[in-house]
This record gives sequence, structure tokens and C-alpha cells, in this order.
Amino acid sequence: MSEILVLLENTRILQRQKPVLTGVNLEVKRGDFFYLIGATGSGKSSLLKTLYGELPLDSGKGIVVDFDLRKLKPKQIPYLRRKLGIVFQDFQLLNDRTVFDNLKFVLKATGWKDKQKIKQQIEKVLLQVGMLEKIYRLPHQLSGGEQQRVSIARALLNDPELILADEPTGNLDPETSKDIMNLLKKLNEKGQTVVMATHDYALIYQFPSTTYKCDAGQLYEVELELGE
Repeated sequence: MSEILVLLENTRILQRQKPVLTGVNLEVKRGDFFYLIGATGSGKSSLLKTLYGELPLDSGKGIVVDFDLRKLKPKQIPYLRRKLGIVFQDFQLLNDRTVFDNLKFVLKATGWKDKQKIKQQIEKVLLQVGMLEKIYRLPHQLSGGEQQRVSIARALLNDPELILADEPTGNLDPETSKDIMNLLKKLNEKGQTVVMATHDYALIYQFPSTTYKCDAGQLYEVELELGE
């Protein structure tokens, strides 16, 4: 099992088929916690979408959880995503299904068949995120923070090697954002690798970690100073 989960060397990241980041070099090792920061449109989301196969990589070298992004075929994308956990800003839960059925839908779509194992896995991930008691609630019966906890549970279902979180606190108030960050940090302390795009500098000051900035077409590591 490789210790390097993401390796980008001199890559170009596209947005609407135009380069938004060039000369990108990035290495993410097992157990890392990385922030991606930058203004809207600077390439944070496009970089994450490239890592999970939504956008093609057209130059340089790109390896994500042992998949070569330059050679990635459409039929391979579901297999890449099974090794990733993806968390979105807007939760993306199915509103007409309970928490349990939202998670069951993902497991069945990724090949799980045994009803008992499905139930056990759903209960396991909901316990990890503190949502087991809400297992039969509908999304509209949950707060925003609870919905995001469920979406993090969904990301954990297939025991991913890497979690990609795109503005996971973007729709949440400061106190709830802090709860979600505590959860992501706790998962990281237990060995989960996390790459998180955010524009919330206050969270980075509270939960400092390696930070990369997308700016003027470049990606580079930064040390944030308080008051920046």
C-alpha cells in the first residue's frame, strides 16, 4: 500500500477547458491534513475535481490512490472514487430518503449486497460521526451541521484512503463549522488523510495544518499569520 496518496508533478488544472493552475506540484502522504485556500475561481474546486476524476488531467504526472489520472478511462472513475471519500459544501443528500437509505443507496451502488453487512457498515460510520441516533430521520429533519455529519459518514462508507472536502463548512455557522472541523481532525488523528478546500481563515487559525494557496495560476505552500 503506497504511502503517497496524491502525487502531482508539473500538472495543469483546467476549469471550463481553460488552464486555471499551471506547474502544479503536490504530494499528499497517508495521514496528512492539507488545506487548500484561495479566492473564488482560483482553482481550489477544480483541483479537487481533477483528483476525483471529474475533470481530466491533460499534462504532467498525476497519481491518486494508485490511479494514473493521465490514463484514467471513464469506466475506471467509479473504482477511483471508491477509494476516496468526497464531502461537498451543499451536503448532496437525497431529500426523500432517510439517513439510513441515503447511505444504503451508496453502498448498493458500489457493490455491497449483504443486508446485514450493509446495516453494520452504516451503523459504524454513523457512530463515528455521532449521528447513529438520527439514522431514520429525513434530511429536512436535521440541522445543517447534522446533514454535513451524515455526508461525512457517507464519505467514510467504503473505508476511503483519502477524504476530499470541498468547502465542507461553507454553509454552516461558526459554531457548527467548529464542530465539523473537530470531527475531521478527530478522523485525521485516527489515521484518515484529508485534503480540504476552504475560504474560512478563522478555522485554519483554530485548527492549523499544512496550507496550500491557489493564486494567480499557481499553487504554493503558505504560512498564515494571524490577521492575514
